Amino acid sequence: MATLTVAEAPSGSEHKTPRQKSDVKVFTSANDTIDIEHAPVNDDPRQWSRTRKTMTLCIVSLATVVSALASNIQNPSNLLIEEDLHATSSQISWTLAAFQLIQGNFPLLWSAASEIKGRKPVYLVASAIFVTGNAALALSKTINVMIGMRALQAVGSCAVISISAATLADIYEPHERGTMMGIFYAAPLVGPALGPILGGSLSQAFGWRASFYFLVICGGIIFLSFLILFKDTHRRERSLTYRFALRRLHTSREPVQSSSKSTITAHESSKGKTSVKDTEKQLQRLNVPDDTLVATSALGLDDVRLSIKDIDPFRPYFRILSRKNNVLILIANGLVFGFTSCLSYTCARTLANSYNYDALSVGVVLLCLGIGSIAGSVIGGRWSDRVLAKMMEANGGKWCAEIRLESSLLGMPWLPPAVIGYAWVCEKHVNVAVICVMLILIGFSSTWMSTSLLAYLVDANPGRSCTAVATNSSFRGSLAFVSVITAVPLQNTLGDGGLYTVWAGILIVTELLVILVLRKGESWRKEGEEHELKC
Repeated sequence: MATLTVAEAPSGSEHKTPRQKSDVKVFTSANDTIDIEHAPVNDDPRQWSRTRKTMTLCIVSLATVVSALASNIQNPSNLLIEEDLHATSSQISWTLAAFQLIQGNFPLLWSAASEIKGRKPVYLVASAIFVTGNAALALSKTINVMIGMRALQAVGSCAVISISAATLADIYEPHERGTMMGIFYAAPLVGPALGPILGGSLSQAFGWRASFYFLVICGGIIFLSFLILFKDTHRRERSLTYRFALRRLHTSREPVQSSSKSTITAHESSKGKTSVKDTEKQLQRLNVPDDTLVATSALGLDDVRLSIKDIDPFRPYFRILSRKNNVLILIANGLVFGFTSCLSYTCARTLANSYNYDALSVGVVLLCLGIGSIAGSVIGGRWSDRVLAKMMEANGGKWCAEIRLESSLLGMPWLPPAVIGYAWVCEKHVNVAVICVMLILIGFSSTWMSTSLLAYLVDANPGRSCTAVATNSSFRGSLAFVSVITAVPLQNTLGDGGLYTVWAGILIVTELLVILVLRKGESWRKEGEEHELKC
């Protein structure tokens, strides 16, 4: 048996119990593997009442709806903005692309902050920034100011979208997450679904600035909800990021001790210090059952507070990318999101230019994409849990994260044909009712896939769910940035028919990547774990 002494921090900022100066001794065998998901904590969020969990789900989902509204609420108003601010189509593209780029990549910092400070402080700060950005947008007088403020708006909105999935992982067990992720994932789809019609209605009635005043009001309500009703779900004992940062900070004060008979060995330097890599390797090998944690009064490490500078936000990011299964799923999910971002933008242009639709009419048609997306998210999430339960039963209760991907297979065959159908319906200017049908099919099938891919990333990266979701946001935002920036030139050159035929081909490759991970992902994950232990 090996004995490992791990410095342990308080469970969360919201606890009312007295703080203790303690560290934790963990006794584990060399053959044990980490179960960071179930490390004992005070006020375990997974033991909360159904009412408390539901309230948490509703708050983060509502916040995500409002944040997602910001992504495309301006789409029906683009022509009005172009005229009022004397902007070009390229500049309008930048207002959308800048938002996608920042929204995708800034979560890396929010994620790191949430692992140290907890979820609630990040939600509050981000909500305040979101309100400020929208107020500035409503008052913008030039297109350059608008581009800058769209970036600020994205900084505020992205925290909710990225950290909310990790919040659900904090309060729900893995076998519950498919359904809850489906419900949650419907929230950021309600935003894009309602965004165009709300933006179109407000712009038609009060001018394009009204959309951003509306977001100011919504953002204020969200801020108050987090301040008054939300209880922090983060527990530091269940965060690998926090454990590693804490050990890096205090390794010189409390070196890891290990017996020579265990394969978990503490390699001390000549000065008696444990290296960061050795510490992390040992922590990753830990299994933490309920009856093995013994609090002892020792160094008083709770008196030392970590700050953001103690965390390298890019180290966890590259750890996620070090595994092949993660990389392929991130690329797949990013391409699907890039496609839908391109579709929302170019569809609005097609309806305005080829069908002479006003802002409200454009919003009504784009609502079809949102309806399909919501249906795909909720139904796909439930199907994911059903598939998981059946396969666990067939395997004697055993499961692996790749089982999540089985549920995505049902939606895959529908996506490329629907995209090709949309391409040539728009190219030939067929009745708009057919466009609506294609948009519903595209929304349903693309989101069915995305729901399973997101659940897989969370399940495949225990203890790093927040970082995994933030990395996913980075890929999504970066690929959406590229797709939106190139959308107008490609649409003008290839037409809708050529552009979306190409996208159909890209999506076929995307589906093949998912199938590859389904077949090879488990072995790749094990290789990744072994590699991390050796590095």
